[in-house]
Amino acid sequence: MLYSLINFLTPHYRGLKNSTVFLLLTMVSVFIRLPFFFRDYIDRDESTFILMGQSWVDGYLPYMELWDLKPPITFAFFAVIIFFFGKNFFMIRLIGALIIGATAFYTYKIALTSATKKTSFWAAMACVALLSLFGSLQGVMSEHLSMAFFMPGLYVLIKKKKAHWLIIAGALFGLAMMCKLNLAYVALALCSYVFFVQAKKKNLIQGFLNGFLLGAGVLCIVLLTILPYYIEGNQNVWWQSVILASLKYADSGTDSIIEFLPITLFFSAFFIIAYKRKLLNFNDRTIQILSLVAIAILFSFVKGGRLNGHYLILLHPIFIVLFAIFISGWVVVTKINYKPILFFILLLLPSESYLEYYRIVKNKLENGTFYNGEGFAVPRYITENKIPTKNILFLGYHIGYWILDTKPPTKAATHPSNICRSEIFPFLPTDRSTNLEELKYIMETIQPKTVVIRKDRRVFDKLLLEENAYINDYLQKHYAKPITVEKAEILVRLE
Repeated sequence: MLYSLINFLTPHYRGLKNSTVFLLLTMVSVFIRLPFFFRDYIDRDESTFILMGQSWVDGYLPYMELWDLKPPITFAFFAVIIFFFGKNFFMIRLIGALIIGATAFYTYKIALTSATKKTSFWAAMACVALLSLFGSLQGVMSEHLSMAFFMPGLYVLIKKKKAHWLIIAGALFGLAMMCKLNLAYVALALCSYVFFVQAKKKNLIQGFLNGFLLGAGVLCIVLLTILPYYIEGNQNVWWQSVILASLKYADSGTDSIIEFLPITLFFSAFFIIAYKRKLLNFNDRTIQILSLVAIAILFSFVKGGRLNGHYLILLHPIFIVLFAIFISGWVVVTKINYKPILFFILLLLPSESYLEYYRIVKNKLENGTFYNGEGFAVPRYITENKIPTKNILFLGYHIGYWILDTKPPTKAATHPSNICRSEIFPFLPTDRSTNLEELKYIMETIQPKTVVIRKDRRVFDKLLLEENAYINDYLQKHYAKPITVEKAEILVRLE
């Protein structure tokens, strides 16, 4: 089937309609991601976003009842789905797959401004794969949401010329930024770009106007996210949670410059080779903008001092266009019969998906449901055995709060890792100023009746020696022997 698809498309690239491309990209996205629709959680961040979205549906603005270190549009995405479809994992993951199809489609449209349809099509297909495979990328991450806004905005900026389109592009960048705040560096770089393009033509007034209109679009979205807090007199909560906490978190990054060296050297080599061999036309507006965006995103990683695998979602749609154009111009590559190679790549690439298809079918045969994982098994066990859920604390598999219709015992506990991030406590309405104080407050004052942890895993990061020693000692003294459910342990407090 795959080989037939390749053979079918090869002579028909020129006749590909936008609707056909979008449909194919979306179908591939759904195929790759479908078996993961039934997982309890894929990344802990996604579980946290679901909890924050549910809190919004329950009538609480983000950061008021629960708290997490992300801008509010991320939570709005989950809140809208929960509002219309209820507690529905399938719809969250399905709509996530659709937005990846849309992101890849705009990757295709951007590539078309500087490349052939064939190059653009396979760049978009590669985008779907890179946004969906390897590690935790099958979940719906804030990076996925941000690029779903950013890529259409970039297309508008590249393709459209009239002034009002600058405001629209800016608004889309603003939405992206309110999903992933480090895109503020990219927005600033693009505002500077549209100014200098006109300044180079000695048209400073037009340059200022273009930069202002693009920036105004960004600012409008930012102000709209503040508005609900302003109406309730809680604008300071927005400022502390969205801006100050994020800046502090970025300053606390622990990755050294050396850890960014490989990716920096790779991109440096890529651009040098592309320039020397004229594989990219740096006089082309699309190439200029994509190169600038890639550099700005890399800068944001270095500035934040962290480079998690899912952060690269921000780079993939940008770089894949540059790389596809780069490869398509390489004479050695163009002489290769790519069809058999492409067939085997497409066949082998979704190996994670094939394994997950096997797992869900096996789970269906053994347990009568496609849905699998401790996030489902633990709440089911707790409900069936009438284990107390008063002030329950999930130090692992915290999607269980959603399934049990309970809430985390404190704001910091919304994401288990936040309990041990001392840098966020100045921005939470709490008297606790350190992670150990927060942990002791939860365990000794709130005294959760039930605690859920991951079996044979440290509760907290390995560097948090004091916190791990405290929680292990406290659980051993005050909780009964753990009940093992798959890879989770349930501990019930001793009377």
